[in-house]
Amino acid sequence: MDVETFFEEMPFADLLGIELTEIDDGHAEGRLEMRQDLSWHSERVLAHGGVTYTLADTVGGAALVSLVDRPVPTVDMRMDYLEAGTGDLTAEADVLRRGSDVGVVDVDVYADAGDSADEGATHLASARGVYKTGGSG
Repeated sequence: MDVETFFEEMPFADLLGIELTEIDDGHAEGRLEMRQDLSWHSERVLAHGGVTYTLADTVGGAALVSLVDRPVPTVDMRMDYLEAGTGDLTAEADVLRRGSDVGVVDVDVYADAGDSADEGATHLASARGVYKTGGSG
């Protein structure tokens, strides 16, 4: 299974503009360019929690697909939101466990600092996802 093609052809990820930037054995990274129509605020571009969650879920799934070479439906995901996202979003995911029935992935989501060279990325959220790896999907 071509992981990159699978996720590039996912309609919802495409609608949001999620791009996978790195996929390796058990690791994936992705980004999303923030825009007003993905914001929860009418006057400022602040990432809606659902957008942050979807980025984490998609990149987390990609990390696990890189190991099991098949689609992995999400069983459960727990997310802790730490800040409001005010820039383009990036996510980094690493597989913690690849089991025969389920896999567990940790994901961190960050927002770009914007125009200031002095600022680093802001840690927006941490998530742990559980995905189905076995059985008949």
